[in-house]
Amino acid sequence: MITFEQVSKVYPGKYTALDNISFDIKKGEMVFIAGHSGAGKSTILKLIAGIIKPTSGKVSINGHNIGALSDDQLGYLRQHIGIVFQDHKILFDRSALENVMLPLQIIGYDVKAAKQRALTALEKVGLGGRENTDPVTFSGGEQQRLCIARAVVHQPSVIIADEPSANLDRAYALDIMELFKTFHKNGATVIVSAHDESIMADYGHRIIRLQEGRFYTK
Repeated sequence: MITFEQVSKVYPGKYTALDNISFDIKKGEMVFIAGHSGAGKSTILKLIAGIIKPTSGKVSINGHNIGALSDDQLGYLRQHIGIVFQDHKILFDRSALENVMLPLQIIGYDVKAAKQRALTALEKVGLGGRENTDPVTFSGGEQQRLCIARAVVHQPSVIIADEPSANLDRAYALDIMELFKTFHKNGATVIVSAHDESIMADYGHRIIRLQEGRFYTK
């Protein structure tokens, strides 16, 4: 489903984030990406989402070269991808419900339908009944749950999460990982990055390990 073919990414300043890597992720698979800060984890996720393009090589989803897609085609692709960003990107001038509704309204849902889906998504992540709450009053774990609800509200076939357990205590981190496990069981392809492999250890899914933009074997 997702294929990297000899992909490199060099950022301005000649910083090489990825160095000629190739791998496949199957439809419906759950995969972890592990590595230290700066290893290339976020770059892989941004390439999958079409946020950035590779310097060389090819990234494909369902046989479509992401780097060759037009802006309209990328917009359509992203309707099938749920993204949990590392820095949350919560809008603190809006309620929890309004934050989760936003992606649906952007792609044309009417307010009533968007509200119903958003309420369902909040319920799934354990925030049922908190829809009118100001997100600034949420704990770190609750804010992460809100981000996950926003990412899955449109029922994407692919969910990518960039360090979703970062800055959370272990109990909260494990709760967050259980949410992704649930989405995977429901058929989504799930790709989660983290620097703490102990969070991934008990799940039995494939771990792609990175060090300085290359694969390494532990």
